[in-house]
Amino acid sequence: MTDWINGQLPAKETIGRAFRVENRMYPEVSIRELTANMIIHQDFEERGFPMVEIYADRVEISNPGLPLIAPERFIDEYVSRNEKMADLMRRANMCEEKGTGMDKVIANNERYRLPAVRVLVDDIRTTITIFAYQKLSEMSRKDKVNACYQHCCLRYIQNEKMTNQSLRERFEVEEKNYPMISRIIKETIENGLIKEEDPENKAKRYSRYIPFWG
Repeated sequence: MTDWINGQLPAKETIGRAFRVENRMYPEVSIRELTANMIIHQDFEERGFPMVEIYADRVEISNPGLPLIAPERFIDEYVSRNEKMADLMRRANMCEEKGTGMDKVIANNERYRLPAVRVLVDDIRTTITIFAYQKLSEMSRKDKVNACYQHCCLRYIQNEKMTNQSLRERFEVEEKNYPMISRIIKETIENGLIKEEDPENKAKRYSRYIPFWG
């Protein structure tokens, strides 16, 4: 199924010295993990079915049922609605270990320089959206804040801390433009998603940040 999905997604072919190389728009690992989660976390008591929708600028992967944990904690928490199915798929190497799927999705999205993963929970469905590449200037304020939060979470679970520099590297922003990144960090703090590791530190350019739950 993931091979078929990847086959429908846009890709760009580059010609090297000897071989043609296909560069996909979306990380294959992200598609695999989210597709596996779509199956594992579906609620069989709800009407509907897991679904993958492919658009020109995004891929939406959804399943019936509401999440058992807050979407903000997808990266560090794990609760499976169908544990036997999850265990079977892990033993078959169809998905990663408990709690590692979403952080791999976010890590690969950052490697591809994609916008933040978006989670939408409505009355009966949970939808996760991966967006195609966008420049920082093209992202909405909400997407910038979400990307900052997800980057901070990813650094934290890797036993590292987010800094202005690490977020600049995530967004491919030059050092001279660090005030632009500082504004994104400030807005993410104001949204209650991250906090300073050491509030007493006055040198904001060198501050370190952790998720609100850290």
